[in-house]
Amino acid sequence: MTDIFLEGGRALIGSELVETSVLVSGTDIAEVDASRGRARLAIDACNLLVLPGIVDLHGDAFERQMMPRAGVDFPIDVALADSDRQAISNGITTVFHATTCSWEPGLRSVDNARGLMEAIERQRPQFAADTRFHLRHETYNLDAEAEIGQWLAEGRVDLFAFNDHMDGTVGDMAKPRKRNRMVERTGLSGEEFDRLVERVLSRASEVPASVSRLAATARAAEVRMLSHDDATPAMRQEYRALGADIAEFPINEETARAAAAAGDAIVYGAPNVVRGGSHTGWTRASDMIAKGLCSVLASDYYYPAQLLAAFRLAADGVLPLTEAWNLVSAGPARATGLTDRGVLAEGRRADVLLVDDSVPLRPRPIAVISGGKLVHLADATRLLAAAATPREAVVVA
Repeated sequence: MTDIFLEGGRALIGSELVETSVLVSGTDIAEVDASRGRARLAIDACNLLVLPGIVDLHGDAFERQMMPRAGVDFPIDVALADSDRQAISNGITTVFHATTCSWEPGLRSVDNARGLMEAIERQRPQFAADTRFHLRHETYNLDAEAEIGQWLAEGRVDLFAFNDHMDGTVGDMAKPRKRNRMVERTGLSGEEFDRLVERVLSRASEVPASVSRLAATARAAEVRMLSHDDATPAMRQEYRALGADIAEFPINEETARAAAAAGDAIVYGAPNVVRGGSHTGWTRASDMIAKGLCSVLASDYYYPAQLLAAFRLAADGVLPLTEAWNLVSAGPARATGLTDRGVLAEGRRADVLLVDDSVPLRPRPIAVISGGKLVHLADATRLLAAAATPREAVVVA
């Protein structure tokens, strides 16, 4: 693997931005405050930020590549390859594809989740980003419990989330526009969808025991767990007792405070920060961050959002950039147990992002290094001349 020398950027080292040069060797960061040595590939990082690669523990924008319009499908391998390019070009070097496994047929069905998991496993060596599988289990999907348990036991799931959108589904059935969107996604007729929801609801009493069994399987397999849209401190406590110590999108401050008090990781969506609020009308992420009630920002449904959100937080005076960046790098790495990344330090995985921050609120990725490989370069003029190779000495007889 080619060594890479990053010359003279403003690198995030610890909690400070430091003018320095960084040497990447193999898959790791070899040296900070380095000299070029024999590195044949060098990049001029002058006037650029040198930041740890982004870790995205919840991104489902790949669904848009799979089904860009309702009823219009594209092959999973094509969709994943395109999603990988989008993630990398936005500085995401570790991506957890958040895959909903629901009682619905269609885009969020167990068949689709299985196909996506298998495609990720098959294509993983081809991806530029370190690509992992985040299974979002709809708790009412009781028919899939045995198969999901097997995936967990076999180590095929990297993150496991408990989702319960049933109340929202029932509420949306009374709203024609939202109901039509749900029905289109499943490929069913309206009448078939109604019957399906009725059948699923009739088994509500079986859900708690199913959740407990799957949580036990995940604990045994040492798979990290999340709970989604916690509505109350009691709900957060229940999931924490099952081993789910990541609170994903708690819907009110009271619940977020309970999570923080217990030391849980707290995830909000980066699009919420960029847009200035939640598209659902729930918690405003910037307010939670200002109060110390958020440790992770995820791309959620828009890959550019993490990069943009960190700079938006700094511009708005919510956090300095050095702290805001932790929400998209060190924070999610820590929450997911990936201790080899998320910071720029010797011996850590070489996931590095070079950013032009000259235009306010519009950071531009110039280069991305993932696992020691240069996988994205937006400005070839930044490449420095190859280092001279020492000539062998000539012995004169």
